[in-house]
Amino acid sequence: MNQPIKVILVDDHAVVRAGFRMLLSTEDSIEVIAEADRGEAACQLYLEKQPDVMVLDLSMPGIGGLESIRRICNRDSSARILVFSVHDEMVYVNRAMSAGAKGYISKNSAPAILVKAIQKIAAGEIYIEPVFLKNIPHQTTETDYKNIIESLSAREFDVFLLLAKGLTAHKIADELCLGYKTVANYGTQIRSKLNVSSVAELAHIAIVSGVMKN
Repeated sequence: MNQPIKVILVDDHAVVRAGFRMLLSTEDSIEVIAEADRGEAACQLYLEKQPDVMVLDLSMPGIGGLESIRRICNRDSSARILVFSVHDEMVYVNRAMSAGAKGYISKNSAPAILVKAIQKIAAGEIYIEPVFLKNIPHQTTETDYKNIIESLSAREFDVFLLLAKGLTAHKIADELCLGYKTVANYGTQIRSKLNVSSVAELAHIAIVSGVMKN
């Protein structure tokens, strides 16, 4: 039997955490191992408990969610953080993903979405709730995306896929045995070709073109 996914819940409202815990307790594949009510405690708990996934709110007292994501990901570039927030504007999605989060869902989403997102992120995938991806304005068609992706060199495609999965340029450089500046240049070229600027947009393109699942 597979080990359950170890999860830490981070939200400054105790009743919200209780609701999350109750929901996730119905899933045999998920185990809540700790809770925190602010960013500083979340950073400390992450180092102590090493969860498979951290479910984290953005709006908290203290250093807040975005800075917590940055600090955790600076310590552990493979950290898997799912943002579960009331903020449903794309600017928050982009900022969270740029900080290092591997997923973003709204607190207005169905309970099943939270479970699915945790499972996807634990498996090493990225998960952005589909409603956010639909809100990304694009003039380029799905066919155009596929054509552009097919025109990428083998190395550009490798970098594109890892960027879409939320990896930083430093992490990609390590994984592909390339220099950081080389990866940064590839990233600039890829964004230019696809006419995008954010991780969420790259993830959207990877999903609609069929090279990555959501």
